[in-house]
Amino acid sequence: MRVLLIYPIFPQSFWSFEKALQLVDRKAMLPPLGLITVAAILPQEWEFKLVDRNVNTLSDADWDWADLVILSAMIVQKEDFLAQIREARRRGKPVAVGGPYATALPQEAEAAGADYLILDEGEITLPIFVEAVQRGESQGVFRAPNGDRPDVTITPIPRFDLLSLELYDNMSVQFSRGCPFQCEFCDIIVLYGRKPRTKSPEQLLAELEALYQLGWRRSIFMVDDNFIGNKRNVKLFLKELKVWMAEHEYPFHLSTEASVDLANDQELMDLMVECNFNGVFLGIETPDEASLTLTNKHQNTRNSLSDAVDAIASTGLRVMAGFIIGFDNEAPGAGDRIVRFVEQTTIPIAIFSMLQALPDTALWHRLKREGRLMEDVANINQTTLMNFVPTRPLEEVTREYVRGFWQLYDPSNYLNRTYRHFLKLGAPRHKSKLRKVTWKVLRAFLTVCWRQGVARETRWIFWHHLFSILKRNPGVFEHYLSVCALNEHFLEYRQEVRSQIEAQLEEYLKNQRLHAVSESRERDAISATP
Repeated sequence: MRVLLIYPIFPQSFWSFEKALQLVDRKAMLPPLGLITVAAILPQEWEFKLVDRNVNTLSDADWDWADLVILSAMIVQKEDFLAQIREARRRGKPVAVGGPYATALPQEAEAAGADYLILDEGEITLPIFVEAVQRGESQGVFRAPNGDRPDVTITPIPRFDLLSLELYDNMSVQFSRGCPFQCEFCDIIVLYGRKPRTKSPEQLLAELEALYQLGWRRSIFMVDDNFIGNKRNVKLFLKELKVWMAEHEYPFHLSTEASVDLANDQELMDLMVECNFNGVFLGIETPDEASLTLTNKHQNTRNSLSDAVDAIASTGLRVMAGFIIGFDNEAPGAGDRIVRFVEQTTIPIAIFSMLQALPDTALWHRLKREGRLMEDVANINQTTLMNFVPTRPLEEVTREYVRGFWQLYDPSNYLNRTYRHFLKLGAPRHKSKLRKVTWKVLRAFLTVCWRQGVARETRWIFWHHLFSILKRNPGVFEHYLSVCALNEHFLEYRQEVRSQIEAQLEEYLKNQRLHAVSESRERDAISATP
């Protein structure tokens, strides 16, 4: 069986970083970890070919080679995911689909023509699918019986060998699935449950060893949605990782996602830094405590959020964070309050979005009961209007969002915030090996210096901050410069956010006016009836 694994295109987004990646001739931030894990679970006597459409071209030869096509995607990849299903059908290739999007909205994949729907988690449903294929079944829907969750200690090492490693900026691995919290808007607990399940320490170390043996020596992102969901197990893992990293002379920089209560556990933060973690993404969402309480994000209300950011940063973990506008009963000015909080806490990379009701979440079900959910949403991204009717005027929320995003990623604001964050960032515990200075690295450095330090109005800010970091916190200099380079992406992306959102808002307001006129005419017609 020859299996063609296709990963659909990501549209431009907050995390796509195209302009920054171009500086170092890379095509994507992260590889499709889900698909290379699927390849590891399926029978190894089968042949596999991976085409990540974000880094490679899908050719006629690839299609001709395949006996079976398998796709996986997130909701944001919807457009190309459905297009590739239709293309597979056009070419007469049986197509199987899975992943978060197909699991959340299987009817859309089925309507596009998918033959096999391999839903839920693959450790359970992929073997059922294989048995069906071996029986000669040409279609089917495969779900975990009784909503079962797999023991992830059985998950094999992903097929990293299928990747074109040089095309990615980071590699990715996963230690745990699930999150113990119950945030109303989050689909992680729907997809993976509230009981965090973890791999064994030796299991994940074997994955890191596999990447090491393939020659990887750059950053690795642990894609856990809450790395510290099971603090006992994560500490056991980190204690073994600390030894492995020392024996291998710290070949990777690591980063991950975690809940804000990380700040309450100094031992855990210290272990992470000892293992060469240098960044963590936090779901802060909003500084408005009433909104946090309403959305059941109680873990963010127990202590000062600004103190948590400072504690994490001073330990040596650069903070990235997510923020949301549009919660129910939110007071006007929420966007301005988020901007002030980000500036005060000096968080360089703050992903700012309007609230979206993701399929099958508690928020989605509540809004559906209340008749506020809009079903005709084309996509979910930072460039998409809210997919439900908020409790304050949509125009007000949208204009606050656009203004806030524009302010956060003003080039000067971004450089100033990044500089202040790196001044208070704890220095790394381990010295990085001196990397070979290639023409690619030198060209990227010179390009950033030219654009931000000569061609733009940021020139004086850029040079002052660069030399100040080199003098006052030299251990973070290389990391600081890489975060400055991301300004290239945000400079363009904020334009994209503003133009797309304003166009959608204009269309929305136009439809609202037409609807109001139509209703007025209907009322006039009724009142004029004898």
